[in-house]
Amino acid sequence: MTKIVLQTDNLEVGYGGRPVLKDFNFELRENEVLCLIGHNGAGKSTLIKTLYGLIKKQSGEIIIDGEKQKTVDPRVVSGKGISLVPEGRGVFPGLTVEETMKMGMWAAKIPANLREERLEWVLSILPAMKKFYYQRAGTLSGGQQQIASIGRSLLSQPRCLLMDEPSIGLAPKLFQDLLQPIRELQKQTGMCILLVEQNVKEALKISDRVIVMKSGAIIKEALPAELDDNAKLMELY
Repeated sequence: MTKIVLQTDNLEVGYGGRPVLKDFNFELRENEVLCLIGHNGAGKSTLIKTLYGLIKKQSGEIIIDGEKQKTVDPRVVSGKGISLVPEGRGVFPGLTVEETMKMGMWAAKIPANLREERLEWVLSILPAMKKFYYQRAGTLSGGQQQIASIGRSLLSQPRCLLMDEPSIGLAPKLFQDLLQPIRELQKQTGMCILLVEQNVKEALKISDRVIVMKSGAIIKEALPAELDDNAKLMELY
């Protein structure tokens, strides 16, 4: 039986009294890449931020490994092996990539004697980062900044990775080059990934399952092959 790592039960989230997600139920299973697609404003990023504790839920449950969570914040969630690649890359332009990684290891509470080994592990997955490791993030291209952001999220060796719009500002080829090493890592380790993405065509290439959202609700769950032509997608959008 496939284990459910992360799920919601009648989750409700909103802003200023206006619900964005209402009675929302979904599950993320171990060893899968689940792609979440939908138009702007469908609630995709709201969901991923709520799961990580950046937005407070109004009602309902967030369940990790079958246990309802009384407290959901980044400290608690990361302590359960869940990591976030935020929308907009979330790198500090004034810091070098090296400084960003050091800060990430401190935040992830990686013991000092394991930090060098952990960094080498991340660089083995994302070897391109070696080329700009000592540069300030503000001088990097969009793709390089995204590599740094993903590298930082991998420092904790998460078993579950939440990725919020990683393709923003990237050409399709660069997006694929970026995600292929992560897909390989996922296959090797059994890590699960929740991928929120607007670049549907490219995202479907690395996904195992797809959820389509509209106006804060799930309107379809499918396999990538079921959504492999534009006509099918346009019907849903």
